Amino acid sequence: MDQLVADFLTFFTTIDPIGTLTLFVGLTASVAPEDRRRIAKRAIVYSAAILLVFIALGQLFLGSIGIQLAAFQLAGGIIFFLFGLQMVFGSGAAAENPARDRDHDVAVYPLAVPSIASPGAILASVVLTDNREFTFAEQVTTSCLLLAVLGITLIMLLQANRIYAYLGKAGSSLVVRVMGMVLAGLAVEMILEALVELKPMFDGA
Repeated sequence: MDQLVADFLTFFTTIDPIGTLTLFVGLTASVAPEDRRRIAKRAIVYSAAILLVFIALGQLFLGSIGIQLAAFQLAGGIIFFLFGLQMVFGSGAAAENPARDRDHDVAVYPLAVPSIASPGAILASVVLTDNREFTFAEQVTTSCLLLAVLGITLIMLLQANRIYAYLGKAGSSLVVRVMGMVLAGLAVEMILEALVELKPMFDGA
């Protein structure tokens, strides 16, 4: 149960629905309600496809280029920690205000990538479905947790204006910073676990 909660929090903090909500409101302020809903749905579909591909093939790709998953987990933990610091100090995707461009689909960029299917979320998708550590059933459960977080994100995007009006700028900023602290704590645990796994390599050097 503790592992499920930790995995859920990892996906929630790396996907960052609150930060994505803030970005979505700014990007779609002048868009008709029907178009706004279509943009939200497309962004979630694109993000789900990207993250599920990494769950299915990410570890095979790492193995093919000779990267140990423990090393990837260590790198991921460091990136998670830096990502958490970005959230705490108010930088990153949620703080950006990209210029509107009619020639590209905002559901792809910057919503699906790099906001929802962020580098942190991609790393989480690979690390939390480690074939050496988790059974196929556990990996399916983790995939369902990912889809649940994406579902929450979709609901929030569909209710974007109402939620943002309720939280306000200060409330949204506070939630993002608290989740950043949670992510930083999870990142430290991930780093320590990776170092323990890599310790025999250092001892034999």
